[in-house]
Amino acid sequence: MRDPDSEIQKLKKSNLYREIKFSSLEAGTTFEDNGSKFLNFSSNDYLGLCSHHQIKEAARNALNSFGVGSGASRLISGGTLPHQNIEKESAEFFDKEAALYFTNGYCASVGTLGSILQKGDTVILDKLCHASLIDGSRLSGATLRTFPHNDLEQLERILKSVTDNKVSNTRILIVTEGIFSMDGDSSPILEIIKLKKKYKALLLVDEAHSFGIYGDKGKGIVNSKGLQNDVDFIIATFGKSAGAAGAITASSRIWRDLIINKARSFIYSTAPMPSQAAAALEGLRIIQSNEGDLRRKKLKKNITSLCDKLNLDIPAGAIIPIIIGDEETALKKSKDLMKSGILAPAIRYPTVAKGSARIRITISSNHTKDCLLKLSKALMVSES
Repeated sequence: MRDPDSEIQKLKKSNLYREIKFSSLEAGTTFEDNGSKFLNFSSNDYLGLCSHHQIKEAARNALNSFGVGSGASRLISGGTLPHQNIEKESAEFFDKEAALYFTNGYCASVGTLGSILQKGDTVILDKLCHASLIDGSRLSGATLRTFPHNDLEQLERILKSVTDNKVSNTRILIVTEGIFSMDGDSSPILEIIKLKKKYKALLLVDEAHSFGIYGDKGKGIVNSKGLQNDVDFIIATFGKSAGAAGAITASSRIWRDLIINKARSFIYSTAPMPSQAAAALEGLRIIQSNEGDLRRKKLKKNITSLCDKLNLDIPAGAIIPIIIGDEETALKKSKDLMKSGILAPAIRYPTVAKGSARIRITISSNHTKDCLLKLSKALMVSES
């Protein structure tokens, strides 16, 4: 039997060991660990809504009206009006017929892919897709193919090969992201849709890091280009820009019905707390409001300001990866930043490929000029 300590030592030797940090403060631009305070540049709270008073109030009201726990799976007796409302308004927001609310993004990915795919089908993923999408594809039983990041020529070669050998009554699904979580760039959605139509495939787009911050009213990459009718499934999470938790899969009504009846992460999980759904809904409403517009404008200004200071290209979203390569060097740089009062962990394998370790900087609309100045100085010092 393998000794767990030997595995831990191997991780430490490879500079891949991780530990949990615990903050004594609410989520925001400051992180306090063991009495030490750091400017937080690692959170996905892009619009600074995690501690918004309206979201807190929405959660409190739902607690008073519906209690704490849901008590059961949604298909038993765990469904409440907050669950129904977040689905209705999410579908309207993404201009789809329907939406289904999951506990988190991982459950949404695994549940959705496991529902629409089975043995004999083929799922084709961008190589940089999130781990939850990879896991969902593997668990579905479908044949998994990957193409190099945003490589349309290789995607078409795979599509042609699969189509030429396709058995009747099987599905082909392409999976990509609006904005990629570790590289911060976007996918060529329009060109992918052209290939999808040419080879009669389905398309799923994960908008986790574009929802709330990209396009008019934060509707994401797909809607910003008017392509919502050409994308079969949109996944969006509420634990980032919306400042809450949970995730939805938006689709046609018939696909939603199938997912409800086949998604194991949905069927066999107690429903999310009603207060979570209510908080997510309030976050969605703020995103669409004038305040949401102002926060997106401030976020864009912060991103531009930092990139100008560091002489970097402006990213599609709020993620700025600083590629280091070596895991040990990335860890050292992260520790040096902590000494300067900056929290920006080293991202390493298996989150990214071996040899592509990085510092992943994420920007919030709540970061001040002084925050950005301190970060830029710390990064320039660590480079020298």
